[in-house]
Amino acid sequence: MVVAFIMIKVGTGELMAWLKSVKEKVSKVHGVKEVYSILGRYDIMAKVEAKSVEELTNIVVDGIRSVPGVLTTETFLVATPAERTVRL
Repeated sequence: MVVAFIMIKVGTGELMAWLKSVKEKVSKVHGVKEVYSILGRYDIMAKVEAKSVEELTNIVVDGIRSVPGVLTTETFLVATPAERTVRL
């Protein structure tokens, strides 16, 4: 299992009008498990799970990047998954 966090930049002219729409569409992409609006260089962060790096590549390129309003993405692969989720 490959786990990655995908940072997504939404087009500047579309930010306010499209952020919610882009977030909803990204959440429907196969393999996307969680989606968050974030502050900083990127606008959205998506947690993705895939069977292989090849499948992850397809999810990002064919799924997430094809969503209207997505300007750029940056992928962060999880090297060592947490043994358990800690709730704060």
